[in-house]
Amino acid sequence: MRVVIARCSVDYVGRLTAHLPLATRLLMVKADGSVLIHSDGGSYKPLNWMSPPCSMAQLEPTADEAEEGVQSVWSVQHAKSEDRLHVRIHEVLHDSSHDLGIDPGLIKDGVEAQLQQLLAEHITTLGEGYTLIRREYMTAIGPVDIMCRDADGATVAVELKRRGDIDGVEQLTRYLELLNRDPHLAPVSGVFAAQLIKPQARVLAEDRGIRCVTLDYEALKGMDDTEARLF
Repeated sequence: MRVVIARCSVDYVGRLTAHLPLATRLLMVKADGSVLIHSDGGSYKPLNWMSPPCSMAQLEPTADEAEEGVQSVWSVQHAKSEDRLHVRIHEVLHDSSHDLGIDPGLIKDGVEAQLQQLLAEHITTLGEGYTLIRREYMTAIGPVDIMCRDADGATVAVELKRRGDIDGVEQLTRYLELLNRDPHLAPVSGVFAAQLIKPQARVLAEDRGIRCVTLDYEALKGMDDTEARLF
């Protein structure tokens, strides 16, 4: 990971247009190619970003940019769209690179882990004819909570949360972009499942063709009532 603290301005051009005026910001370039721009407050989320697959080139400023004090320009181009991110750097305060190694992934809390186990055991909760492929399906960017097939045999990726927010939808979107590049799996659809799904997350998910499912934890537990077993 490359970490840069710099005085910069940022422009995003593509499906939407956004501008960040000149200020001191944290720039992150991750090993997966993503580029994120953070401020020192307001939110844990980046102010702007470019998700992979994308490529970044470090360019010399134009004559007009140089007159304005720009020292270098990061040009980030998405590989599958016309979306572009331009970072005009006026002053670099810090620039370092770090090898973080292989991340072991998120260790889920008890309820979320049990939700995953229960849903995997009762996968038809998602629909009649659903069958389980496996839990924790590993990808290059992390494990998909559940991979399964629908009644028609199509692949479905499931992201599970206790409280479903926009970050969970973004996470599932990244998994779907990657999984759909595999001809043995594509087309892969997505299900965003949680005990509670925030309205903004539901709107974003549905806009991206992701189905939302609200899970009843107690009902799932009741489907496997150990007291009712004969053996």
